[in-house]
Amino acid sequence: MVSNQVLQDALNGIKDIAGCELAVFDMDGKAAAATAEVAVDTDELASFAVSAADNKDGSPAFAKAYDGNRTEYIVAAEGKGAEMVAKLAAFQVTGLMKAYKEQFDKENFIKNLLLDNLLLVDIKTRANRLRIDTDATRVVYITEPEGGSDDGLLEAMKAEFADRDDFFVTAVDETGIIFIKEFDDDVTPFEMRAEAEEILKAVETFGGGSGTAERRVAYGNPALSLRDVSRSCKEARLALDVGKIFFESKKTVAYSRLGIGRLIYQLPTALCTMYVKEIFPDFDPSDEKDYFDEETQTTVDKFFENSLNVSETSRQLFIHRNTLVYRLDKLLKTSGLDLRVFDDAITFKIAAMVMRCMKHMRNKDL
Repeated sequence: MVSNQVLQDALNGIKDIAGCELAVFDMDGKAAAATAEVAVDTDELASFAVSAADNKDGSPAFAKAYDGNRTEYIVAAEGKGAEMVAKLAAFQVTGLMKAYKEQFDKENFIKNLLLDNLLLVDIKTRANRLRIDTDATRVVYITEPEGGSDDGLLEAMKAEFADRDDFFVTAVDETGIIFIKEFDDDVTPFEMRAEAEEILKAVETFGGGSGTAERRVAYGNPALSLRDVSRSCKEARLALDVGKIFFESKKTVAYSRLGIGRLIYQLPTALCTMYVKEIFPDFDPSDEKDYFDEETQTTVDKFFENSLNVSETSRQLFIHRNTLVYRLDKLLKTSGLDLRVFDDAITFKIAAMVMRCMKHMRNKDL
C-alpha cells in the first residue's frame, strides 16, 4: 500500500502544475491525502465507487485508481480542467501503487533468496520478471548491534541508500540489517572494504553513533551470480560472529581475512576441549575466569603482535628485556611451551584462540 505521505507529495506536485485542488479517498470514503478540503458528497462518492465507470465529470470530477482490477482509490479534482486532472492524478496514483507493489515483491524475492528458499529455475524466472540482473557481481554486508535490536534503523538505512541503484537494504531477522551491493566484475578487496566503511558510517550516524565497540560491519566474498548471494550472506554472518571473538578492535571484517579463526570457530566443542587439555591439563572449560592472568595475557599478546621480537616487545611494554625473558621462562615452566620457538608459539597461539572461542560460546548460551 502506498503511504499517505507519498500520495500527498504526488497531489502537491500535480496541483503545482495544473492548478486544481485534489483529494484522494480510499474505498471507505476516508481522505488519504488532499491539497485542500474538496467538497465531496459522500453518497455521490459511494455511488461512483461501486459503479462500472472509470471516471465522472462534474464538480468535483472523479476518477478511479486501480490496483490490478480492483479499485483502490478515488481521486477528486476541483478547478479548471478538473476532469482531465482527475484522470491524470488517478493514473499517477495507479503507477505509484504498481511501483510500490513491485518493490514489495522485490524485497520478498531477495529475502527468500538470502534464506535459500528458491529453486534455481525460480530465481531466474522471478529475477527476469522483476528486472534484476542475474549475472551481476554482488557482495553481502551485515551489521548488528551487540546484544540489541535495530528498531527504526532499517527504515533509516533504506531511505539513506534509496537513490543508489546498486544497493539493496533488507532484513531477515530482528537483529541484523543486510546490505547487498552491486559491483563491477573486477571488484577489488579495497573497494569492498571502502563500501563497508561507508555503511558503518551511515549506521553509526542513524543508529545513534553508540561507539566503536557496539557496531561492526562484516561482508562475504563476491557472488558472481544471483544464486550465489545466499552464500555471500552466510559468509558475512560467519565473519560477523568470528569478528566478535578474534577481531574485537576491528569495525569492518572480511570473510576472506578471517584466517585460522574461521576454522577454530567451526570446530566441535568436544574437540576444542580435548585439544586445549592436551596442552593445559588443568584447563576447566566451565570456569568463568580467564585461564591466564592479565599480565601474562598482555605480555603474550604484545609478543605475538611484534612477531616474537623480545627487544621490541619489552620496549612497547615499558619493561626491561630481562623482565620479559623472566615472564617467558615462567610460562615455559608452567606450560612446557617456549614462545621464542616458532612451533611452540604456534601451538600456544592456537590453544589460546580455542579457549577464547569456547568462552564466547559459553557466554552466548547463558
